[in-house]
Amino acid sequence: MNEVFNSLIYLTENEAIPRSIWLDQNGKQLTQWPVEEIESLRANAVYLSNAELKSGSILEINVTDASQADVEVKFELPNLDIADEFDPSWLSDPQRLCETQNATWRGAIGPFGLYVLASETLDELTAVFFRVYKDEETYMVLMCSDLTRSSLRDGMYSPAYGGFLDIPDFIRDKKISLRTLIDHSAVESFGGGGRACITSRVYPLALTIDKTHIYAFNYGSSTINIFNLTAWTMKKASVNQNKL
Repeated sequence: MNEVFNSLIYLTENEAIPRSIWLDQNGKQLTQWPVEEIESLRANAVYLSNAELKSGSILEINVTDASQADVEVKFELPNLDIADEFDPSWLSDPQRLCETQNATWRGAIGPFGLYVLASETLDELTAVFFRVYKDEETYMVLMCSDLTRSSLRDGMYSPAYGGFLDIPDFIRDKKISLRTLIDHSAVESFGGGGRACITSRVYPLALTIDKTHIYAFNYGSSTINIFNLTAWTMKKASVNQNKL
């Protein structure tokens, strides 16, 4: 199994990490999640629970190396009733919605999530975040990965990506989970237990001239709680290229 894992790491060095894929319990969508072997690379865990993120709050997650990390966090939303109204036309182009309502656009619930590969001054950052909208008798959850501030380098392609999540029992539990893996220029995020997955490449100057940082943030108008969070520095996988 270790040889298979190391081979996958080597072959996908410039692509996505190896994943498991299965049909969700509702039978309507595929769910993706990093293979279990990835967890063997975790080290130096940092824990956080029951932390309040008021409007405009930023909280640094002090992992040993923020340029190579694995973060799992569950956010709790105290009040869904104040969510902004949902426009059904947004379903046709969630990426455009993530571009127009990016990480600097304040809504009632969101944006909230993680800043990764961030410089100390926040001149550079990649924002992975959620927004919640109210749609008649239900709620719509949007997940975005906003690269518009990811690098100060000239000429970089810096779009925003996104999609809507169908989270079982969301109205009852009022919780949204996010797992983000950072491997230098690669950022891979899994929302709602893998019901949405966004992979990006970013090239911040901070990676070459300074260290990077990870922050939990809330730019929405309402308070968000971090129900629990665990972050690890990721060790490098040992690759035996002679066996590939």
